[in-house]
Amino acid sequence: MFHDWENFYLIVGSAAGALIGLMFVVVTLTAGLEPSRVSRGAQVYITPIVFHFAIVVVVSAIAVVPELPPREVSVILLLAAAIGFAYSAATAIRIFRLGWAETHWSDKYFYGILPAIAYVGLAGAACAVWLAPRPAAFAVAATVLAVLLLGIRDAWDLATSIVNSARDRRG
Repeated sequence: MFHDWENFYLIVGSAAGALIGLMFVVVTLTAGLEPSRVSRGAQVYITPIVFHFAIVVVVSAIAVVPELPPREVSVILLLAAAIGFAYSAATAIRIFRLGWAETHWSDKYFYGILPAIAYVGLAGAACAVWLAPRPAAFAVAATVLAVLLLGIRDAWDLATSIVNSARDRRG
């Protein structure tokens, strides 16, 4: 189904894997912050970014498995989409409930709502695998790229927020 897509998924999956590693570096920036704040922030900001990158890695791995039947591809993608949607919805709820003064209005969209929409797109692409595998391959690629780009945006937002917070603490 993903014939001739190997290079795309190699690049996208490798990028997501490398970015997961960089998130460990970002986590070290939280040293010295109030532990309860870090714990709440990790649940709402850090973990979702790593989760989305992990979904990109998993979908990229599925895409390069040789001769995986479309039915199995569809089921795996639907499962990833359902888990991703549920996780994104939970993240959005957490952000809306937090009421942190420093939560920017865009966080509600970029950390929760937009990823949930991307996972709905992935679910649609997974269903399309049964009907039109070739166009479905383009739809899967588009949604995976969207999830990757959202993760990159969120990682940048998180890193700059942590650095600014550390700068404010120093005076």
